[in-house]
Amino acid sequence: MLSRRSLFWLMAGAATLGGGTWAASRVGQQPEPPIPPGQDAQGRLLWRNWSGIQSAYPQQRAAPADEGELADLVRNAPGPLRAVGSGHSFMPLVPTPGTLVTLDRMAGLVAHDAASLSATVRAGTRLADLGAALAGIGQEMPNLPDINKQSLGGALATGTHGTGASLPALHGNVTALRIVTGRGEVLDCDAAQNAELFQAARVGLGAFGIVTQVTLRNSPLRRVDRNVWVQPLEQTLAEWPALRAKHRNVEFYYLPFTDMSAVISHDETDAPATPRPPAQDNEALLDLKRLRDWLGWSPGLRRRLARQVLSGLAPERVVDESWRLLSNERPVRFNEMEFHLPLDAQPQALREVITAIEGARNDVFFPIEARVIAPDDAWLSPFQGRMTGSIAVHAYYKDQYDFLFEIVEPILRRYEGRPHWGKLNRLTGADFASLYPRFNDAVALRQEVDPEGRFLNDYLRGIMGHG
Repeated sequence: MLSRRSLFWLMAGAATLGGGTWAASRVGQQPEPPIPPGQDAQGRLLWRNWSGIQSAYPQQRAAPADEGELADLVRNAPGPLRAVGSGHSFMPLVPTPGTLVTLDRMAGLVAHDAASLSATVRAGTRLADLGAALAGIGQEMPNLPDINKQSLGGALATGTHGTGASLPALHGNVTALRIVTGRGEVLDCDAAQNAELFQAARVGLGAFGIVTQVTLRNSPLRRVDRNVWVQPLEQTLAEWPALRAKHRNVEFYYLPFTDMSAVISHDETDAPATPRPPAQDNEALLDLKRLRDWLGWSPGLRRRLARQVLSGLAPERVVDESWRLLSNERPVRFNEMEFHLPLDAQPQALREVITAIEGARNDVFFPIEARVIAPDDAWLSPFQGRMTGSIAVHAYYKDQYDFLFEIVEPILRRYEGRPHWGKLNRLTGADFASLYPRFNDAVALRQEVDPEGRFLNDYLRGIMGHG
């Protein structure tokens, strides 16, 4: 396996061949987006999302300790009221001039049932904390997203998912929820009581009310065998149906301008846990950035060097409890677009996305992620009624990301893609109505439970309307 020092010197040599320092002409490289003032003219403090592209100056911030306090806020606080978790959404779901609500004080396990492998959890619980808490009672969530910093409520509201052909997104394992509606009512919802609200609010965008707790159908706590290996993209695409069938969790990343992919699989095992080596994902990502910075002037040389290095990487294997391995640390900030397509369309759509990016944007270096998600029946679930293959394209937070809208989104929409609710897209209410059979039913129900539009910020008012 080539060391990172070897990669550094290879890149340095290639940059010298190209005529020295490349920094002066990096394609697409931009200064960090300017940070808005810390407070506005009225003295209201700034809120920003994780990547820095969404911001607001809410008139009021609130952290209720229980449902009674939250219901009182809904009835009396300045609107719109928007709940915020970790700010990992890239769409303007959170910004409000009214009241910003955090459920950080409404976190933790409420109850659990060992016989049914279920647990009731407050919505403010962060996924990383939830993994440890469930492990303590011998349970685990069957699937987790790539990042576990989100609050449970925020992850469910946007249809957050992991990967696995037999595994639904997180909301697919919600069997009941409790929600505070626009009238300040606290309603219990499941398949039998308030059933339509249950189907709408499982992926509810915070538009139907603020979910305070959920009951999850879990799995027994298990160890998994995690394997990571690098191989040519075309080999991965040819093997993708077999990989999906073979592994409990499997995904792959295409590494731009390399023709190579990294495949990650997780499978249940009784093998003992192994020491976890230091994470290399972020250093590898920064190496791809250096390769872009130094060799962006020559995609061909960049590709040849990258393939030389990547072909020498040894596979990585580690065994541990799944909640420790399914999610990763992602300190390097980015902006992201992700669409969910009919599974059979995923390989061809991915090829077209790669061709479009590599033909127009030499500055892109973030890996492109491909996953598989089982269907469910939630009204606003991007996975409703079909097996899904997702494609996620990232842009470094200092780089231009308009190309996501200009050259990536049209391809993914052509294949009937439904966007991740928290990730970049330019779809309208009419677009969503054409993609979701129950979208208009959801809009009508939203009006019923929140007649005054207490939870509608400008973005949600634009796509869901309010009459």
